[in-house]
This record gives sequence, C-alpha cells and structure tokens, in this order.
Amino acid sequence: MAEFSQKRGKQRGEEGLGSAVDFLLANARLVLGVGGAAVLGIATLAVKRLIDRATSPQDEDDAKGDSWKELSLLKATPHQQPRPPPAALSHPISPLAPSLSGPEEPTDTEPQMLPQLISPVPLCLTFQEKLLAFERDHVVIPAANVALAKQLAGDIALELQAYLRNKFPELPFGALVPGGPLYEGLQAGTTEHVRLLAPLVLEPGLWNLVPGVDTVAQDPCCWAVRRTQLEFHPRGSSPWDRFLVGGYLSPRVLLELLRKALGASVNWPAIGGLLGCLIRPNMASEELLLEVQHERLEFTMIVLMAITGSNQDNRLLLAWPLEGLAGNLWLQDLYPVETARLKALDDHDAGTRKRLLLLLCGVCHRHPALGHLGRDHLAQVVLHLGEKEVDWTEEALGERFLQALELLIRSLEQASLPCHFDPSVNLLGSLREDEIDDMGYALYSGLQAPEGLL
Repeated sequence: MAEFSQKRGKQRGEEGLGSAVDFLLANARLVLGVGGAAVLGIATLAVKRLIDRATSPQDEDDAKGDSWKELSLLKATPHQQPRPPPAALSHPISPLAPSLSGPEEPTDTEPQMLPQLISPVPLCLTFQEKLLAFERDHVVIPAANVALAKQLAGDIALELQAYLRNKFPELPFGALVPGGPLYEGLQAGTTEHVRLLAPLVLEPGLWNLVPGVDTVAQDPCCWAVRRTQLEFHPRGSSPWDRFLVGGYLSPRVLLELLRKALGASVNWPAIGGLLGCLIRPNMASEELLLEVQHERLEFTMIVLMAITGSNQDNRLLLAWPLEGLAGNLWLQDLYPVETARLKALDDHDAGTRKRLLLLLCGVCHRHPALGHLGRDHLAQVVLHLGEKEVDWTEEALGERFLQALELLIRSLEQASLPCHFDPSVNLLGSLREDEIDDMGYALYSGLQAPEGLL
C-alpha cells in the first residue's frame, strides 16, 4: 500500500511539473517567440529529467555490488582515441562564414576565400603513440647503462667465484655466469634482477631426477634430486652428500650455507671499493640478493644455485626458497625455453612479441595492484598470443597489448593460466583469491581506459 501511495504521489508530482512546463512554454511563445520558446523548452525538460533521476529509486543493476567478473562478461571493446576522418587531415580547413552582424560586402559571382585566421588545433595522440612513448620513457634502458651493468655484474661474478673456491674448495661449483633479461634485451627498466647462476657439478650416475608430481608435494613445477648407487658409492663418496635430507639433495640446506657466507664472510666493502661501487647483501630476503649502487645506476643481482644440463631437454633447476612440502625440491626455471621460443617466433616474422613482453612487464611493475604478475605469468600470456598467425608488426603493437589484457582477465576469472610448455601447471595456483580480484579489477578498468595504465 505504501508503494502504491508512493507511485500515486510521484504521478501527481509529475502532473504538476508537467502543468508548470506547459504554462511556461505557453507564455514564452508570447514573449520570446517560437525560437526562444524552443530553447526554453529544452532547458526546462533537462531540469525535469534531472529532478526525475534524483527522486526515482536507484536500479539494482546500477548498484555498487557489481564485481569486475560480472562486468567483464560483457564484450570489452578496445577504447581508442577518436581520430579525425581522413578528409579532415588531407584537406584545408574551410573558410569561416561571414558574420551576419558585420557590414555588408558587395557580392560577386564567385565566392571569396577569406584568409585562415584560426591556428590549427594539435591532434590528440592515439593509444598506439602513447604506448610507444611509454616504451621510450619507462622501458628502454640506455645502452651506456646496460654496458656498465654488464661490466659490474661480470666483475662481481669473478670475485664471488674466487671466494667460493677459496671458502669451499671441496664443493665443485662451475663457472659463475651472469645472465637474464639484461643480457637478452628483455630488461624492462631497472626493477628486474640480474641473474648470476652458480651451477653445481654433480657426479654422473650418482644422482637421479624425480618429477615433483611423483613426490609427497605433488608439485608439477618442481623436481627432486635423489642420491643413487649407494650400494656401490656409499654416502660420503660425493661432496654433495653433506646436503642430503632423506636421501635427496636439499636446496634449502644449500641456500642457508651460502646465505651465511654472503652475509658474514665476504668482504663486500673491499670488493665494492675495487670495482667503484657499493655492494650490500640483502639479508632480509629469503633469496640471495646483492644490491649494487653505482654513481650512474643501481641494480640488484640474484645468486641462483642451479643444476644445468640435467637431460636432453637442457632442463634448468634452481635452488629456490619454497614453502611446505616442496621445501626440499628444486624449482624448474622456464626462462631459457621461454626466451628461446619468443626469439624464434620473432625471427620468423620480424614480430614484436619481445617488445610486448617488455611493455607488459613495465606496466605491471609500475602498477600497485599488478605487482604479483611476474615475468613468468606475462611471458606465458605473450607465448599463447604469439603462436597465433596475426599481425605482429609495430603498427599492431597497441592492438596486441589490448589482446594481452583481455587474455589476462579471462585467466584471472578462471584462476587458471596454463603453462605453455606443460598445460598441467597452473601459474596462478599460488595466488590468493583477494590478490586475483584486485588484479582482475585493475586490468578490467585498464581495458576500458588503457591510457590509465601507462
């Protein structure tokens, strides 16, 4: 009954407002004429519409409870900056019409061309142009800084290798090799680490790799390194036997040994003074990080103990600080195969897949809500897109960027991003639900106005 009374009251209010509008328009025609009354009528109807909108109850579909997942079910069309039609760019601006209030000029048989008095308006940048400007200003590293960083990383690698051989002469470490995105032309700004691989030289025949799915952890991203041939080569025959836990080579024990050595035994001030920079180990991180500060640049090195050349696939396993049951497993690093595949695809059609990956890394590193999307997630997105036979030239880079955002949103909706090389591996499996929601909302908003991400 109350709802019926409310509707009746609203109808009466609308009738009264309609009568007032009719009265105003009727008297306006007498005073202002037909043209003035038309203008007044349009303004009055606009005010009436605002009043109706303010007094009417809000629709449930417009409530604030809509999530980014529901909104993204609608087909998101890429928003581009409006561009003038081709004729507006290729033809001169038409002359201004003479003012009706000005003095009358003698009319000729041919129309007179008045001089152009208004300066041309500068054209708005398209999203493609803004994306290339973002790449130039925030992604590309000057060549001089790249060369300096490589030189410092190489010198630090030599000093650390000499230290390991003197400190642990019984442990056969291979040559420490700096590498990573900086050396592959895939470094997006200065936020990514320079990788320093410290390979372990394992005796052939004494170690066997076990897939992580066949272990207690059942993790397809990891591998276990099991000690074998104990009946012929008893425990203690290998210098790595001191790091065994339950018959498996434990990366956790190795990380703890090297962490203590880097933090307490290495004379970093002397090494930094010799190289002309400041080197400090980051003891707060579970990873083996070295912060390098030079008067011209700053970067971070990460020391990665690795097992390389394990089989014909040239699998690379890293000692990584994993949690739970996977703490004694070695993490499989897909960076080498990802980089090789992207390079092969770009070489095939002179494409821009690696540039797209750099742009995505630069955007996510700078956005507070997208920091959990690392290079591994973004590389898989680019690989999924890169296999398609579409235009990968520079002119289509903006379109491919928007397609990557759409693919990321779909993956976050399903909380699933299958690995390109092993579909059974879900790269989003370690993210929490609230992290996925935050990233999904940020990406959906960015898809509606992509310039806001740059």
